[in-house]
Amino acid sequence: MVTVSPSPVHLPQVRRYEAAGFRAWPAASVHYDGSWLIRLTAGHPGRRLNSINPLDPSDCAKIGERIAKASRRFDAYNRPVTVRISPLAGEQITAFFDREGWLRCAESVVMTADIAGIPTDSAIDHIPMKDIGRFVEALLAVRGSDRSIKAGLSEIIDSIAPDTGLFVLQKDQVPVSTGLCVHDGELAGLFEVATHPDMRRQGFGRDLVLAALRWAKLLGASRAWLQVEADNKEALGLYSGLGFEEIYRYHYRQPPPAEGL
Repeated sequence: MVTVSPSPVHLPQVRRYEAAGFRAWPAASVHYDGSWLIRLTAGHPGRRLNSINPLDPSDCAKIGERIAKASRRFDAYNRPVTVRISPLAGEQITAFFDREGWLRCAESVVMTADIAGIPTDSAIDHIPMKDIGRFVEALLAVRGSDRSIKAGLSEIIDSIAPDTGLFVLQKDQVPVSTGLCVHDGELAGLFEVATHPDMRRQGFGRDLVLAALRWAKLLGASRAWLQVEADNKEALGLYSGLGFEEIYRYHYRQPPPAEGL
């Protein structure tokens, strides 16, 4: 069993990584309601790309009215209204959703590590892929994802502003592990790291992470970070073994099903 020990939450640090995450995984449409960031993406159904993100614990006035207003945007995109709750949301917003019976789902752990403490020197010298289409094809194959998101995912990756390395490891010329690394100043963010279910526990995921961080280190990154689902024990074990530590968590809230459904 993997035990991840969180450090005390430091809000300026949370703001730093939240901002890096928004830059690294950009939504197609962005709106603000006060300090609430509303992200929507027609071409991809992911919650990170389709959610309301409260970014200031003190901005908690008229929650119900603002959610109703934002819901109309989600309806226009044919997306379920979803709120992403990080430590920046604050207790009053969380208490509101508790009272209203909103469902809690998909908790994720944000982790970080000093790249100097990660054995990147032992990594394979892997040159990132330049062809976004080929990378997305490999990612969809490894994950077994619906190919209908191919165009949307390609558009998201193409719109990432910081330097981005696309990594694919193959065995017998077949993709077995994929991931992308976003180099943003001193930060190196890991996203969409995945290994084919039939090829897990063979070190491919570790090799890919080390290769990606080696690339980012050569570009000047000194701090690695990532987001991983809290129930993904295998991935948590991998990252903890490389020296990553939890800094905070977030989860999503969605309204309860309508009565009679």
